[in-house]
Amino acid sequence: MLLLSIFGLSFACNNKAEKPEIIKSSKPVYSYEEKLKSEITEIRIFLGKTPKYNSNVVFLLDMRIESGKNRFFVYDLKHNKILHKGLVGHGSGSETGIDGKLKFSNTKDSNCSSLGKYAIGNSYFGTFGKAYKLYGLDKTNSNAFDRNIVLHKYVDIPFEEQTNPICNSLGCPMVNEKFFGVIEKMIDRSKKKILLVMYY
Repeated sequence: MLLLSIFGLSFACNNKAEKPEIIKSSKPVYSYEEKLKSEITEIRIFLGKTPKYNSNVVFLLDMRIESGKNRFFVYDLKHNKILHKGLVGHGSGSETGIDGKLKFSNTKDSNCSSLGKYAIGNSYFGTFGKAYKLYGLDKTNSNAFDRNIVLHKYVDIPFEEQTNPICNSLGCPMVNEKFFGVIEKMIDRSKKKILLVMYY
């Protein structure tokens, strides 16, 4: 049997008289909606075990989406809908040199983003103005506070989506100033800590 593969299509021929049978090789397409649903299910389970955190809203960061596209989602758990979307930068150490592929680390000075659940802590004023301390709640991000991983704004992060990647941070989730203004109000008004979940 002769098997030829041309441009992702495979032609299987038993003999010359037989017509080629076209077999399409299907690469699974990533669905951020399905992943979002999965993460929401997990976060509901987590919130059901503790009254410490805000159970009405959660911030979800899908790092499988390219950085020039909206991948920071403010999700309303009460009404099951996305309230806001925005761009968010990842750590420069997370770059692998392979398009669309990132790596993650919990190690100090790695400049990598860390996956997992974070509790958003108190605000302070630093290099980028107002920012929020982040407390890692998982093994994958347990060093976040010691690494000075914070949620902050940055002037060079665009508000609108774009085709090119946006600038990187030193490991912090870094957002546009206007978008920061939206989430800042939510964080400051919340009586309980809001969770931020970074996943891939």
